[in-house]
Amino acid sequence: MTPATILLADDDRSIRIVLQKAMARDGYHVRSTDNAATLWKWVSEGEGDLVVTDVVMPDENAFELLPRIKRLRPDLPVVLMSAQNTILTAITAAERGAYEYLPKPFDLDELMSVIRRALKPSTAMADSSIQERARAESEALPLIGRSPPMQEIYRILARLMNTDLTVMIVGESGTGKELVARVLHDYGRRRDGPFVAVNMAAIPRDLIESELFGHEKGSFTGAISRSTGRFEQACHGTLFLDEIGDMPLEAQTRLLRVLQEGEYTSVGGGKTIKTHVRIITATHHNLRQLIDQGRFREDLYYRLNVVPVSLPPLRDRLEDIPDLARYFLLQAEREDLPFKILEQEAFEALKSYDWPGNVRELENLIRRMAAIHPGDVITAEAVHQELSDARERDQLQAIGDNPVSLEQAVSHHIDAYFTEFGSSLPPSGLYDRVLRDIERPLIQRCLKATRGNQVQAAHVLGLNRNTLRKKIRDLEIDLRRDRVM
Repeated sequence: MTPATILLADDDRSIRIVLQKAMARDGYHVRSTDNAATLWKWVSEGEGDLVVTDVVMPDENAFELLPRIKRLRPDLPVVLMSAQNTILTAITAAERGAYEYLPKPFDLDELMSVIRRALKPSTAMADSSIQERARAESEALPLIGRSPPMQEIYRILARLMNTDLTVMIVGESGTGKELVARVLHDYGRRRDGPFVAVNMAAIPRDLIESELFGHEKGSFTGAISRSTGRFEQACHGTLFLDEIGDMPLEAQTRLLRVLQEGEYTSVGGGKTIKTHVRIITATHHNLRQLIDQGRFREDLYYRLNVVPVSLPPLRDRLEDIPDLARYFLLQAEREDLPFKILEQEAFEALKSYDWPGNVRELENLIRRMAAIHPGDVITAEAVHQELSDARERDQLQAIGDNPVSLEQAVSHHIDAYFTEFGSSLPPSGLYDRVLRDIERPLIQRCLKATRGNQVQAAHVLGLNRNTLRKKIRDLEIDLRRDRVM
């Protein structure tokens, strides 16, 4: 059987050589070029069974070339590569009919797997309408991040844009679940319709059904007029149900019927209303656990979880922090906060934190520093101080919500010493510093309990009285202030 011919275009000679060798090793015939004009010549002459091309070429952008290729040879699969790894790159690739989009750098095995799939007879490409849309400026990107986890999210979203599949977005609080829902709407086939967001956790349980499906006048106490529900308001658009895990069981039953039958009635009404909405849901809960606890319907879960999208926490995409921080500084300036920049070491300081509040916490910190930091340049020292305060707040919150052992609390406190200095080690004397931090509040508390009686305090502590006196002196404990009379 004659081997398939791959047309390869990339202006980087080293990349062409590596890819050509990998393709030849798999038995393909390869023709390679460093420009779009030659690639178009080969395609227009009927050559090639597959195109693999970089997006940015010296003479023409592949996004401009791709529509011509699809008009002339609609069944010719085109795989795009790009180092400009943004959500808009992935969306544009999908809109213009690319078979697949691979962000650079990528794994060679992944590329070869894509090529094998594309060349199978059963994988003919579906016709795709080409929609010319104005490109947003880079600072207005709906999603930000070039890390591998975000690249995978972009690729998934690009495939979902022009479908009406029900999507469930899962992820920790602050990861941007509503932002992803907005992207699916704003760049999808329902973009001209309304986007309606409802947070299940923010609505009283007894009003959720009325909120979603509307109610008729007099259907319950306080219903003085007819009210449209969110399903009706989102007609021909997208309904985003945030924190779906907080929906009560009775409302879950009604929602299931709507998904099954495509219609509903308002509270107190008898007229059947057809639904014309795309459903996107989100949750930070483990719905599987809620199902096991009898708090979430399993049949509804399968109806909603047609396509799951799992958002990574910020601690798993730390390399995105510089882009995110710059974006938030730009947004702060647009809101009339002082113009600020972060020095390079400050970015490294931001990466030293585990961000339990995710992107939302980073945004709040950047906005706060833009407002209160005195200089035009935010230093690493200033960031370390902010993060140290944040760790202390997190520790106090954790102790309040979940009492921890003294060993755990001390361990957390010691970790703060090391993260305070980033990649450098703390200065000499850490042992004495930690002991001082523990001894001082311990002795103060014993003196308070014994009303300043040092003999009793020494007994409680198991110390010699003279030893206690020396520690009081060395730790600079004020006996008048630290005892309760």
